[in-house]
Amino acid sequence: MHETEFWELVDSTREAAGGDPVDHAELLVDRLTRLDPDTVVDFARHFEARVNRAWRRDVWGAARVLLGGADDDAFDSFRCWLVGQGRKVFEGALHDPDSLAGLLEDFDPEVDGEGEDIGGAADEAYERLTGLELPDLGLPDPPREPEGAPLASGDDRDLAAAFPRLWERFGPQRG
Repeated sequence: MHETEFWELVDSTREAAGGDPVDHAELLVDRLTRLDPDTVVDFARHFEARVNRAWRRDVWGAARVLLGGADDDAFDSFRCWLVGQGRKVFEGALHDPDSLAGLLEDFDPEVDGEGEDIGGAADEAYERLTGLELPDLGLPDPPREPEGAPLASGDDRDLAAAFPRLWERFGPQRG
């Protein structure tokens, strides 16, 4: 599976799901089970490589603004959700996490940012196809600590200063 095919599959299933993360995951599993097992492994490799690329403190800070806080598990899920938003949003967020303020149409922290099901879609599809667990993807483990410098204190003032557009649009004062 080429990168373009990977993103087309992510985009087409997200659009068909109307952006709902649970429906997106179900459609993704359905589409992946129509492929051969080796292609599902390729998809999983593409997905996991992107999740690992987002293992960055600045992306974590953006997740904290959007979610109103993000522990390790929430950030893992957020990174899967971010990949599920497609190439434009994903690459934009990696280039400048504050740009998510303009890249996202809306964000509901009760629904959006939840990507655990999307992150497990290839695992589920592979198991349905073969009856086996997805094999090791052969990717290097991400570093123990995310890339980048931590915010000075990580409080709301630091988040607002680091992500001014995101904070203005989606920070706790909204609504």
